[in-house]
Amino acid sequence: MPEVALPGSKSITARALFLAAAADGVTTLRRPLRSDDTEGFAEGLTRLGYRLGRTPDSWQVDGRPQGPAAAEADVFCRDGATTARFLPALAAAGHGTYRFDASPQMRRRPLLPLTRALRDLGVDLRHEQQEGHHPLTVRAAGVEGGKVTLDAGQSSQYLTALLLLGPLTRTGLRITVTDLVSVPYVEITIAMMRAFGVRVRREGDTFVVPPGGYRATTYAVEPDASTASYFFAAAAVTGGEVTVPGLGEGALQGDLGFVEVLRRMGARVTVGRDATTVRGTGVLRGVTVNMRDISDTMPTLAAIAPFASGPVRIEDVANTRVKECDRLEACARNLRRLGAKVATGPDWIEIRPAAEAALTGSEIRSYGDHRIVMSFAVAGLRVPGISFDDPGCVRKTFPGFHEEFGALRARLESA
Repeated sequence: MPEVALPGSKSITARALFLAAAADGVTTLRRPLRSDDTEGFAEGLTRLGYRLGRTPDSWQVDGRPQGPAAAEADVFCRDGATTARFLPALAAAGHGTYRFDASPQMRRRPLLPLTRALRDLGVDLRHEQQEGHHPLTVRAAGVEGGKVTLDAGQSSQYLTALLLLGPLTRTGLRITVTDLVSVPYVEITIAMMRAFGVRVRREGDTFVVPPGGYRATTYAVEPDASTASYFFAAAAVTGGEVTVPGLGEGALQGDLGFVEVLRRMGARVTVGRDATTVRGTGVLRGVTVNMRDISDTMPTLAAIAPFASGPVRIEDVANTRVKECDRLEACARNLRRLGAKVATGPDWIEIRPAAEAALTGSEIRSYGDHRIVMSFAVAGLRVPGISFDDPGCVRKTFPGFHEEFGALRARLESA
C-alpha cells in the first residue's frame, strides 16, 4: 500500500502565520509548508517587522497584537493570493505606511470587494494603478471595528481576511456576507481562530467577531488536501492504491471531500482517524458534481474525466476563472490538445469519455498555474507523451511534486 507523505497545507500555513503574528506571545508552527507562496508570506511578515525563527520542521513567530513593528515597509507578495489579501488587512491594524505589490499574475487577480470593505471600516487604502488591484498603499491608524457588508462570491479569502482582522479591532466586527464561495475554507479559518483563543459566532449571513486579540500557541499544520487530490486521483485512474497519512476524519480542509467524488465514480475510499486511502477498482463512472466548495480540485477531476465511462460535468465553478489563470478554460484547452471532447459555459465544464487510443500526448500549457501542471501529471499516467511548458511552476505550493509523483508512479507500476 503506497503511502505518500505530503507537505503541509498552504491554506493552513498562511492562516497560521497571520494568527501567530497577531497573537500575544511566541507561536510555534509545526510542519508548515515550505513553498514559494508561504516563503513569500513569511518574507512579508519580516518586512513588516515581525520576528520569525526557523528550524527544518518548524517556524517560531514572535507575535505583536499591536500590529507591525515597522513604521514603513514595502512588501512584495509574489504570486501569493493569501499574502496579497491577508497582509494588507494585518497591516491595517497597526500604525504606519505600508505599500504592497505583487507579480503580474497576482496583479490581475481581483481585490476590490476586500479593499472596499476595509475602506468602509475607515482604513486609508489607495490602489496605486488599477482600482481593485495591486499595487496598493495602506496608511494604517488601527481599526475601530463595527458593521461591514462583503461580497465574497469571487473568493472566500476576502471574508477570511476580515475574520482574521476582527479580534485586532477595538470593538470587533459584524460582517454580513451577500454571497460566499468555498465555504469550507471559511470553516478552516474559524476553527483555527478558535485554536488561537477567539470564537466567531454566526447569525445567518452575519459573522460576529469579538475584539480582544489572540493568544500564542503551538500549532501543527496538517498535510495539504488539495495536493492530496492528485495522488488520490492517480490511484483511481490506475487501479492502484494510495494512502495519505495525516488526513482523516478530523481534517480541517474541505478539499478532502474530493475523495467522495472519486467514491461516486467507483473508487473505494476509506477515511480513517488519521489517514485516507483510495483504491481504484478499474471502474470510473461519469458524474455530475457541484464543486463550488472544493473548486481547487476541479482541475484534478477535469484531467481524469476522459477516462470515465460516461460524461463528467462539473458545475458552479465560475470562481475558477479568477484564480492563477482561468482554470476552467485552461483545462478545456489542454484537454482538447490531448484529443478529448469538451464543452464549457460561464460556470461549468463537461468532458465526454474518450477511447484511450484516441488520446495523444502533447505539451500542456500551464499558464503559470501549479494546479494545471499537477492535475495533468495525473492524466500522464494514462496518456504517454505529456510534457509541460513550465513544470517548475509547482514550486508555488509543492517544490518536490515531480519527484514525489514520479516515485508514486514507479510504485504503482511495480504493483
